[in-house]
Amino acid sequence: MLRTVLRAVAGALLLCIALMPVHARQAGDTSAGTSAKSPRPADANATPFSVGERLEYEVRAFKMGVGTGSMEVRQITDVRGKETWHTVFRIKGGVAFYKVNDTYESWFEVGSLTSRRFHQDIHQGNYERSRKYEFFPERGMYQENDKPEQPTVESPLDDGSFLYFVRTIPLEVGKEYTFHRYFNPASNPVTIKVLRRETVTVPAGTFTTVVLQPTFQTKGIFSKNGEAEVWITDDKRRIMVQMKSKLSFGSLALYLRSHNTTTP
Repeated sequence: MLRTVLRAVAGALLLCIALMPVHARQAGDTSAGTSAKSPRPADANATPFSVGERLEYEVRAFKMGVGTGSMEVRQITDVRGKETWHTVFRIKGGVAFYKVNDTYESWFEVGSLTSRRFHQDIHQGNYERSRKYEFFPERGMYQENDKPEQPTVESPLDDGSFLYFVRTIPLEVGKEYTFHRYFNPASNPVTIKVLRRETVTVPAGTFTTVVLQPTFQTKGIFSKNGEAEVWITDDKRRIMVQMKSKLSFGSLALYLRSHNTTTP
């Protein structure tokens, strides 16, 4: 049961992201990136996030602490000639006999937020797996590790970039938004219902929020049969401050405990 909880935690934080030690750069990439003090590309000025943003969370299941997570915008860097945001998500948790230490990295275009690269480094108990995705939107294809290329959608989004994309769109209470941009066509459409406004208090403070109900065409807490809700700030930053989900064996919750946000 604990294994299921911790895997659910990783999935929850992924939707709502992303940092690990950077893998060796592939040909065509720059290594330095753009620091928080460097000039921002013009397209970056329209986003509610910026280099240096870092969000830290505590995760609870059955009202007990089971892990921590962090989401960070590390830098702007180059991937095959495109300026991209580089974001990193980490989650750690478990007990003495079962540990989770997962890292997910996303690289997506500064203007369109289209995915260019996505890495998963998963360590869950005795299970370990590394996946590296490369996206080629110009050709409508993506590749996982050394497998043959597969068709993708127009302007694809991976798990991490989808969250940052959601932060850039209008969110009107009572509306439902439908998207077909998840990179695996079989998992579309993704729907976002805007349920209500609500003021909530978490370890990081008290926030006025908009409550969302995301639904993916996949298994897990954000499946169409799930009851997960996500609270994001009702301001220009649009940061996630809380997530709650009812599972078949109990409840799962995530709370913002600290944040370092930088305004564009």
